Amino acid sequence: MPRLTKLRFITALLLAKCISAQYSATYLPSNVPDKTQNGQAGTNQCGIALNQTSDCQNAYVNSLTDFCVFAPPNPGPDSVIGNTERFEVVWCTKNGTGARLIPDGTITGAHFVQTPDFIQITGIGDLTKINIPAGDAGGELDPHGADGNGNPIGGLVFSSAFGQIQQIHEWTNFVAANQFCFRACKPGPMAPTFCQHIYDVMGCEWNMPGSYDPGFDTCQGDSGEPMGVYGTSTFFQGQPVTPPAHPRPSSSSCTTMSTVGNGFLISGTSIAPPGATLSATSAAVSGASGSTHTPGSTSGAASATKTSSSASRSVIVEGWERVTVLTLGSTIICFIFGSFLAF
Repeated sequence: MPRLTKLRFITALLLAKCISAQYSATYLPSNVPDKTQNGQAGTNQCGIALNQTSDCQNAYVNSLTDFCVFAPPNPGPDSVIGNTERFEVVWCTKNGTGARLIPDGTITGAHFVQTPDFIQITGIGDLTKINIPAGDAGGELDPHGADGNGNPIGGLVFSSAFGQIQQIHEWTNFVAANQFCFRACKPGPMAPTFCQHIYDVMGCEWNMPGSYDPGFDTCQGDSGEPMGVYGTSTFFQGQPVTPPAHPRPSSSSCTTMSTVGNGFLISGTSIAPPGATLSATSAAVSGASGSTHTPGSTSGAASATKTSSSASRSVIVEGWERVTVLTLGSTIICFIFGSFLAF
């Protein structure tokens, strides 16, 4: 490996270490504050009510039928991801998170895979229904913006795919008008490597090889190679030659479904529970009942009809631990290595 490339590779690893050390707290849905980063437009105290104008910024990635994506809060031609990445809100397939619901029929293909190092969902659909302008090639959302805040600022991700529900510190989500992908990395030393965030112009299929076909399935899979890593070499965005995407890792134990959805009737910001009509209930969005979701639960059919009380839908987890890890020394080191990579 040329000396400069090797040095940049080592630098990238050290920078990843710095980034992973910049979290000042670990939250759970039951104890997260209203806002978790300065300049945050939305909220992390999302409740559980139905609200198609919600500013919730807590995403869940649990299963094929239970996942969220970040997308613009408002419709319009100016709501391209490049303009709105700092203040995206969360849109989910299931009710009970306090986030906006993805209208049924939006997603026409979704493929969930669980690997030893991460979970990933890739898919296609008409994402103009969640405020992404037609023709928008999209962009990347991740917890490591240029100023140290996330994109979106204050965006958090939770998952129960690795055991009890927990905050996922390393994740990456690409969304466009017709495609999406979301990877949440298992907490551990390999998380920054498999959830790199420095390839923001490369898109879904390069960063997250997988199925982007119509249909719905869940599989077990191999982790494959980290994005950008090719043997002993590491590609950096902007280099004169761009390597091809890694092949899709092998998978097994796949199960299929006919569709995913929540059963609610949604038109714009109006929403009605299954069996109702929008004209009769659109004014009572927050009071609607029907399909509900316990954040972190992986049970339920594609169109869930189970109802439950507020108590059973609440996530009450004890043992929140606030760990201060950001020191002046690590800040200086991260700044130095970040400046080096910029050249």
